[in-house]
Amino acid sequence: MFHARHIAHLDLDAFFVSVECLRNTALRGKPLIVGGSGDRGVVAACSYEARSFGIHSAMPMKLARRLCPQAIIISGDMEQYSYYSKLITSIIAEKVPVFEKSSLFTAELKKTIFKESGLPISYALASNKLISKVGTNEVKPNGQLEIPFGNEKSFLAPLAVQKMPGVGKETTQLLNRMGVETIKTLSEIPVRLLHNLMGKSGLDLWKKAQGMDNSPVVPYREQKSISSEETFSNDTIDMQFLQQELIRLTEKITYELRQQNKLTGCVTVKIRYANFDTHTKQVSIPYSSADHILISTVKQLFAALYDRRLLVRLIGVRFTHLIPGNHQINLFEDSQESIRLYQAIDSIKNRFGVQIIGHAAGQRR
Repeated sequence: MFHARHIAHLDLDAFFVSVECLRNTALRGKPLIVGGSGDRGVVAACSYEARSFGIHSAMPMKLARRLCPQAIIISGDMEQYSYYSKLITSIIAEKVPVFEKSSLFTAELKKTIFKESGLPISYALASNKLISKVGTNEVKPNGQLEIPFGNEKSFLAPLAVQKMPGVGKETTQLLNRMGVETIKTLSEIPVRLLHNLMGKSGLDLWKKAQGMDNSPVVPYREQKSISSEETFSNDTIDMQFLQQELIRLTEKITYELRQQNKLTGCVTVKIRYANFDTHTKQVSIPYSSADHILISTVKQLFAALYDRRLLVRLIGVRFTHLIPGNHQINLFEDSQESIRLYQAIDSIKNRFGVQIIGHAAGQRR
């Protein structure tokens, strides 16, 4: 007998803002912005009250203040956000493996999370990950929804195409120019036409518009580190070559860090000499996922660690103290231009491969 899958997607509502309101109840109901306070800073998160003024994440802080002069701006506390993120994960991990699906269980889990953490959370229960994710976004804040099996396509139909995960600004503009504004209209386009127009992504988009998603739920395991190392075919003291390899390794794992929506708070550099002596040096840093910050840190560690008298056999870079977050969240005092640069670099890497673009000094010759 066939049994439909039931997948719940839970998402904390305005997470950073909710944590700040939990710590200071006087902030509740106010237009609150978490982010950089300077004119070159960006909005990391904002309350629903601030969103009503048109403010959104990654917006320049200068513009946000202009839209809502009375907004309360705070710099944020990544340590606290990390603590609450891990708390919620532990609550879910304790409860979820014990039960099979039921809407009653999911509602109870929502209540438990609020009772034990004080943070509001939204969820949608559906037959696949796509529908549950879209559903959660539709019922925020502090909402809950169940989409019965068989209603996936009809649930999506009236929604705007940009509400489909993976449909960005450029794809939305392309579809709108074709007269496609709702997912219903998108679902009626022949699959061959979408495939010819957009390639494999067009095929994926057509499947999504039908409400189809067979991707599995992967058990969560907290990753402790991201690292990469290189053993050279010939031992070397070529400083230019070693610097080039350090940059290349750092760019590689920093990109991986951003792809996983994580930040690192600790960087380690490893050197193994020709005689197999191995040494490491590490430093704690403000949480980051930015190439220019992490490359600079790696270079400083290497300079402090490297003994120029010895041939080097291996070098490695490792990031630890990982927490959820992304570039926009991290760089409170960074510029909008810098954020757009990283988004553009990652977009090119996603499309053409990790090695296609990188720091000039890190490119192999």
